[in-house]
Amino acid sequence: MLTLLCFVIVLCVTITIHEFGHFIFAKKAGIYVYEFSIGMGPRLFKFKRKNDETDYSIRLFPIGGYVSMAGENIEVDKTIPEDKQMFNKTWSQKMSTVLAGVLFNFLLAIVLFFIVALNVGAPTNKNKIIEVASNYPIEKTNIKVGDTIVKINGHKVRNQDMLMLQLARFNGKELNITVKKKNNVVKTYKVSPKKIKENGEISYKYGFALTNERKYGILESIKYAFIKIIDLISQMFCIIIYLITGKLSLSSLSGPVGIYTIVGESAKAGLISILFLIAYLCVNVGFINLIPLPAFDGGRAFILLIEKITGKTVPPKIENTIHSIGFIVLMILMVLITYNDILRLIK
Repeated sequence: MLTLLCFVIVLCVTITIHEFGHFIFAKKAGIYVYEFSIGMGPRLFKFKRKNDETDYSIRLFPIGGYVSMAGENIEVDKTIPEDKQMFNKTWSQKMSTVLAGVLFNFLLAIVLFFIVALNVGAPTNKNKIIEVASNYPIEKTNIKVGDTIVKINGHKVRNQDMLMLQLARFNGKELNITVKKKNNVVKTYKVSPKKIKENGEISYKYGFALTNERKYGILESIKYAFIKIIDLISQMFCIIIYLITGKLSLSSLSGPVGIYTIVGESAKAGLISILFLIAYLCVNVGFINLIPLPAFDGGRAFILLIEKITGKTVPPKIENTIHSIGFIVLMILMVLITYNDILRLIK
């Protein structure tokens, strides 16, 4: 029950802040907003504020949310004044409304990462080795405690986030690990993994541990919050490239079921872990929505850019057809990812 409650809270916070961004900028632009909804599916209840046209709704399934605005669909609502329709707003008003959700996700992530670092310290995130395990192939190399990993199979890894991504990409394979020694000499070694079976689960480990050094203070926490955002965006960009080029499989991604499992583990670890997870998901949601594909905010922003460059408006019917097709493809993708999540749980 605790896991379910935390799961609902995590998803609701992540999604609500995104939709709240759209809502605030739509109101600021004078766009008529029909509904601000938290959740999808059947409506549980709604309310209105005084002198406000918007329905504020809570719906049954906490897996999404939306802001319904006049003038964003094919049909023109003749009951709403034209100056309150989204398509009649200036280009900058439309663009800011479209991208506001991403902005709010990133802002919340920065605040939460700051709070986390302020409480438990800001990880340095360095690839400095603090332990080389015995009875592992790495023991036969000249990799020593104090060395810093700078490359995995020729790919630069400036921090632990990027290093973990490369380990996931080459999971179970022999690695060329390039390290910088204490005397600044750079050496490359071949390191094979060791197959480990625990509780019926098979994994591959390379036998080294990295520093968990942390720094404390307000300035260090602020610095960490911004650097963490940049690092995660860089990591996600690499993931997209690896997925497109086939260097990373779709099975490595997680959907709602996978997130539910992670939430359960975070809930056991305490409030700080939950806050970190919300921040992490906010960056994920923000980044994914920036991708210039149909059904994403980035797709709508891309169409607005085309209109700005060409000076011609894309017909609403064509735009909405593109987004509808994109939404169907997105749902199919989510089904596949959820299927992989369930398979991982069963194993």
